[in-house]
Amino acid sequence: MMASSSPCLVAVFVAIWIQFLSISASTKSIDAICQHVTDKRFCIKTLTAYPPAASATNTFQTVSAAIHIAESYAEKCRKFTEKTAKENPKMKEQFMDCQDAYHRIVMSLRSAAGELKVSPDTSNYDVMVCTDQTTMVKDLVGKNRDVASNTIMKMTLMMNKLIAIAAAATDLLFPTEP
Repeated sequence: MMASSSPCLVAVFVAIWIQFLSISASTKSIDAICQHVTDKRFCIKTLTAYPPAASATNTFQTVSAAIHIAESYAEKCRKFTEKTAKENPKMKEQFMDCQDAYHRIVMSLRSAAGELKVSPDTSNYDVMVCTDQTTMVKDLVGKNRDVASNTIMKMTLMMNKLIAIAAAATDLLFPTEP
C-alpha cells in the first residue's frame, strides 16, 4: 500500500512546488515593476489582481500583462469620451478631441505590446509618449466643472497611473539606466 501511494504523493508535491515557483516568478516581476512606480501600493494591488500578471511565469508575461491593463483601460476611456461627446453638444468638440487622444493612447499601447519582443526600447517609447495624450486631455477639460469633464479627469489620472506601471514594466526589458 505504501509503495503505490508514494508516486501519487510525489506527483502532488511536484504540482504544488511548480505552482509555488510560478507564483514566486510573478511576484518577483511584479515587485520589480512596482519598485519604479511612485504609487507602489496601487501598482502591486493592480498587478496582483489581474490574473495574467498574477499567474505570469516570467518577466515578459508580466510586462505584457501590465501593458494590456493600460490598453484595456484606455479603450474604456475612449468609449466613455465618445459617448460623452454625443451626449454633450455644447462641449462635443472638446470631448471628441479627448476621444482622439485616447484612441492614440490605445494605438500606442498596442504598438508597445507588438514591439515588446522585437524592440523593447521602441516598446518603452510607445508607452512613454502616452503621457503626451493625457496631458492634452487635462488641458482640454481640466478646468471644466461639469460632471462629464470631472469624470474624464478622474479617468485620466487613473490612466497616468497605469501608464506609469506599463512604463516601469517595459523598463525591465530595456533598462534606461546603465
